[in-house]
Amino acid sequence: MESVLITLCVILVAYFAYIYNKLTRQRNLVAEAWSGIEVQLKRRSDLIPNLVELVKGYGKHERETFENVISLRARSEAANEPAEKEKIEKDVARGIKTVLALVEDYPELKADKNFRELQSTLTEVEDNIQYARRYYNGTVRDMNILVQSFPSNLIARQFGFSEKPFFEIEYATERKTPDIDF
Repeated sequence: MESVLITLCVILVAYFAYIYNKLTRQRNLVAEAWSGIEVQLKRRSDLIPNLVELVKGYGKHERETFENVISLRARSEAANEPAEKEKIEKDVARGIKTVLALVEDYPELKADKNFRELQSTLTEVEDNIQYARRYYNGTVRDMNILVQSFPSNLIARQFGFSEKPFFEIEYATERKTPDIDF
């Protein structure tokens, strides 16, 4: 009887250690994935001054738009939490789209080699942000499942593991299917 109790205790402790290690591993994966998002957001942020400078010469009367984008860039770099960063990055993306929309009024800018290269790099960075976002959200989903599911939720609560927020920087209007007129 005593050996059965000892065996049961050993199994219970081993299972407890397994769940704890699994939660720790998942928390580290979430942190790593967040770091990947931050790298891509930093790359995009580093492109903003070049974009603004390139477009500024053509759209002198759009000064407020340019200043807004630069201001958003600074706020984004200062933000550390995913929820805060997400909100600011939505505004940054909107600002970049506004600046790029100004290009439509300046055909000579669209033909500029430097602008085309910058636009291509920006497109690549935006794609990388989406890839990093998907990976991060996948790791967050797995973490949240562990934190919410029995019996790992008991261990998670006891050791301070908590749910993590998803990172969404798309707009609801972008998810909507476009209307097509024939």
